[in-house]
Amino acid sequence: MEEQGRKGRRLLLFPLPLQGHINPMLQLANILHSKGFSITIILADNFNTSSNNIRANYPHFTFHTISDGISEDEKAKIDIDVLSLLSLFNEKCVPHFRKVLRELVLEDSNIVCLISDSILHFTKAVADRFKLPRLVLRTGGVCSLLIFAAIPLLRNKAYLPLQESRLEEAVEELPPLRIKDLPLFKTCNVDALYQVIEGMIRETKASSGLILNSFEQLEQFSMSKLRHDFPIPIFPIGPFHSHFPASSSSLMSQDQTSISWLDTRPPKSVIYISFGSVAAIEVNDFLEIAWGLANSNYPFLWVVRPGLICGSEWIELLPSEFLERVDGRGHIVKWAPQQQVLAHPAVGAFCTHNGWNSTLESICEGVPMICMPCFGDQMVNARYVSHVWKVGVQLENGLKRTNIENAIRMLMEEEEGKQIKERMLELKEKANLCLKPGGSSYESLRSLTSYISSF
Repeated sequence: MEEQGRKGRRLLLFPLPLQGHINPMLQLANILHSKGFSITIILADNFNTSSNNIRANYPHFTFHTISDGISEDEKAKIDIDVLSLLSLFNEKCVPHFRKVLRELVLEDSNIVCLISDSILHFTKAVADRFKLPRLVLRTGGVCSLLIFAAIPLLRNKAYLPLQESRLEEAVEELPPLRIKDLPLFKTCNVDALYQVIEGMIRETKASSGLILNSFEQLEQFSMSKLRHDFPIPIFPIGPFHSHFPASSSSLMSQDQTSISWLDTRPPKSVIYISFGSVAAIEVNDFLEIAWGLANSNYPFLWVVRPGLICGSEWIELLPSEFLERVDGRGHIVKWAPQQQVLAHPAVGAFCTHNGWNSTLESICEGVPMICMPCFGDQMVNARYVSHVWKVGVQLENGLKRTNIENAIRMLMEEEEGKQIKERMLELKEKANLCLKPGGSSYESLRSLTSYISSF
C-alpha cells in the first residue's frame, strides 16, 4: 500500500563518475526503485569511459547525460591527479548541472528530491535554487568520513601534512589510527584537496539527510559520533549490494573465465588479488606481489587492470621465470566480476587495496583480507579491518615478497588465521541479519522511504 503512494514520485540521482562511486549510487537507485520510486540518473559523460554499459543494464531507469565542463587540455595537465580533477569538476560542472536540473524540474512536477554523491558539494547551491531537497550519499565508510571531518583539527595539531619521522605515532584523538593511517592523496595541489574535503563536509551537514552504505553493527561507535557531529537525519542502509543479486554497473568488460577457472579449484584454496578501478602501483611493488604469490604455492586469481602498473600497459613486465613457475596455478585477468568471485567457494583470502566497496563485499562473503591500501580512505579502512574488526592482516612498510608470502600462509594455515576467519564469519552473519525484517538496515530503509515520501 505504501509503495502505491510512491508510484510516479521521481528521484534524481547524480553519482560522481568514477567506478567506485557509480556502483553504490546505482545500487541505491535499485533499492529505492524497488520501493516504488521512479529513478532518473544524471551522468557526466566526458569524465571517463562511455556509459553505454550502464544504460543497457538498467533499462528501468531514465538517464540524462551532461558535460563535466573540463576540457581535454585540463585533463591532460592533471594526468592521474584524481583530486585536482574532483576540484575542477566541482567548479566546471555547475552550469551544465544547473541547465539539466532546470529542464527536469520544469518537465516533471513529480520530482521530490536530488540524491548526490557527497563529493559533489556544488549540487547543494543548485538544488537550493530550485527548492529541491538534497540528500547526500556517502559511498565510503563512516570511520573515514569522521577523519575527513577532523582534517582542520589534524592540521592544527600538526599531524598533517604527514612527516616521515612521525608516521608510527598514534593519533591520540582518533584511536586506533597512527599518523601513517591518515588519508593519503598524491596531488600537486594540496589547497584544492582541502577545499574539496571542506566543501564535502560543510554541504553534507547542510543537506536534508545522509545515506550510508554501511550498517550499525559494523561501525557502531563511528555512527554514534557521526550522529553527534552531523545534526541531520542519517540512514545507514547498507550493505547496498546485498539487497539484490549482483547486477553490473562496470565500465570495464568483465572476464567470465575467472568463474570457470575457480570452478576447477578446491574450496577455500585460492588467493584473490585486486586493486580496484583507480589505484596505481609501482613496477617494483607489482613484481614483489608476483613473487609473493609464486612463493606462497597457493593458486591465485589476479586482476591486473590495464593502467594498474605505472608506466606499463599490462603484464609484459612479468618475467618468463615467474610465468613458468605459476603456469596452471595462477590465472591473470584484466577485470573480474568481483561479487561473484568473492562469493565463490574456492576463494580463501582477498588481497585488497581496501576501497570501501571491496571491503564491504569481502565482509558480506566472509572472506578474510590481506590489506594493501594505496591512498585516501583505504588507509583508514585497512586499519579498521586489521585492528578494530580484526578480520584481516595489514602489510606494513611497503610490499615485500616475504611479507606477502607470510601473510598468505598465516591466513591459510596458522591458528591466528583460523581466529581471523572465525571473526569474519561472525561479521558476515551480522551483515546478513541487518537486512532482514527487524534488522537495523531494514528499519533504516523504511525510515528513509517514509522520509523521502514526506517531501
